[in-house]
Amino acid sequence: MALSRQAMFSLNICARNLNQLSRIESLQSKPKLRSYSRPVTTALENYESSIYSSGKTEYANVNWDELGFALTKTDYMYVMNCSKGEEIFSEGILTRFGNIELCPSSGILNYGQGLFEGLKAYRKEDEGILLFRPEENALRMKMGADRMCMPSPTVEQFIDAVKMTVLANKRWVPPHGRGALYIRPLLMGTGPNLGVKPASEYTFLTYASPVGNYHKSPMNLVVEDKVCRATPGGTGGVKAVPNYSPIYKALTQAKAKGFTEVLFLDALTGRNIEEGSACNIFILKGNVISTPTVHGTILPGITRKSVIEIASTLGYQVEERNVPIEEVFDAEEVFCTGTAMVLKSVVSITYQGKRIEYKMGEETVAQKLHATLTGIQTGLIEDKMGWTVEVD
Repeated sequence: MALSRQAMFSLNICARNLNQLSRIESLQSKPKLRSYSRPVTTALENYESSIYSSGKTEYANVNWDELGFALTKTDYMYVMNCSKGEEIFSEGILTRFGNIELCPSSGILNYGQGLFEGLKAYRKEDEGILLFRPEENALRMKMGADRMCMPSPTVEQFIDAVKMTVLANKRWVPPHGRGALYIRPLLMGTGPNLGVKPASEYTFLTYASPVGNYHKSPMNLVVEDKVCRATPGGTGGVKAVPNYSPIYKALTQAKAKGFTEVLFLDALTGRNIEEGSACNIFILKGNVISTPTVHGTILPGITRKSVIEIASTLGYQVEERNVPIEEVFDAEEVFCTGTAMVLKSVVSITYQGKRIEYKMGEETVAQKLHATLTGIQTGLIEDKMGWTVEVD
């Protein structure tokens, strides 16, 4: 199936020189697109051979030690479409990373019909590359797509798309221990819609960017007791695009006062902690680690799920339950988890003017969990859980 220029989603391709542009355009003009399960196209293989030579990995010209969590434009992105009347996504293609065009009345622009995921690829000491639990991201996207009345790629399509995106941008995967390649899959309603209804056509796209730490500074949280992140029956439990911008005001105001993150309370009672703007939260007291239960208003984080399993294997008692705000007053440690930040200790929480500080340092439980988790992610610790996937 050829890539139509009249489809509601099209690509403005950015190329570094005319040579590369002509190769990519010839790739797009082929009448039969490459299957997502087949090897990388000849054009891409030729391009990669100019980057990786003599069997030794070469890297993009990036100051890896200065990486934060911001977009660095890489080489390729991966695109699949689902046409009107179909429930199955077409074969995908790799294309140069660049701007996209959307119909002004597309579902994503007018009604926020979209989902996204986030996962990382890590470089091992031997230069191999690992993905961390991509199947979980695929399953979470399928769950979100069902909630948002959208078709979703199969688990196999999702994972293959992620792998292809990583391979095509291999030189952007940071050296071992100096960051990760963050992959952002997007599922969007791209068909034109003036009325309030699901879009007629959909696009699945994955792009990537090398990243460092999400929060380089210490984590100081402030409790937000006026703005709610999510309400029962809403979309707080899925990674929907419209979940995030409504909390920008609270987050911006908090950062203006010197805080790192906002901790939101439940909408029904205003008494239980739920999650941050982009992270799940845990509290520690004694041998017990507690985290708010996932019941529709809290995103079921994959890092959260992994930390629960690791903590249990290390002998800690893990409780998923309602956690009243009062319990942060006498917690010994507090830490947050998420794909972007991984796992980070919280220095303090401020609630109604009262500041509570927590244990920090190398001997904390949070650091122990962080070392185990990142060890598995980067291949330093044997993956007995079966969580990592080799990219080759």
